[in-house]
Amino acid sequence: MKNILAGITLALVCAFGHTAHIQAQNSQNKKVTATNSEVIQMDKAMFLKEVFNYEKSKDWKYQGNKPAIIDLYADWCGPCRQVAPIMKELAKEYAGKIVIYKVNVDKQRELASLFNATSIPLFVFIPMKGEPQLMRGAADKDTYKKAIDSFLLK
Repeated sequence: MKNILAGITLALVCAFGHTAHIQAQNSQNKKVTATNSEVIQMDKAMFLKEVFNYEKSKDWKYQGNKPAIIDLYADWCGPCRQVAPIMKELAKEYAGKIVIYKVNVDKQRELASLFNATSIPLFVFIPMKGEPQLMRGAADKDTYKKAIDSFLLK
């Protein structure tokens, strides 16, 4: 994962430069709270602050204070729309234990590229320590719960 992030980081910095600057300004005042029971819309600025600042480091280091899931989706994606209510339910069930973010790949192309989101939905499971794991495609609630319990909250 380190090598993938390092290569992607260089390409992203060159290719995208200052994209999402306006969205970054809008999100700078947002703060994730430990008791947040909602799915949080994420942009690049929030990702850099709350998850991983790939502009400053090539080595993965999660910056959050709770394990997280990032749901990479698009509004036009049928499976993404099917999974959205499940993510909302999980955010409520696991409030205070994990944080669930969602990233619109059409609006946040740089973040989509970072995780090589060539197909969606794509879920990034981020434990407090260790490398993130990707889960491609839609699944049922029990599948996500098993991943949360066995990988994020082990």
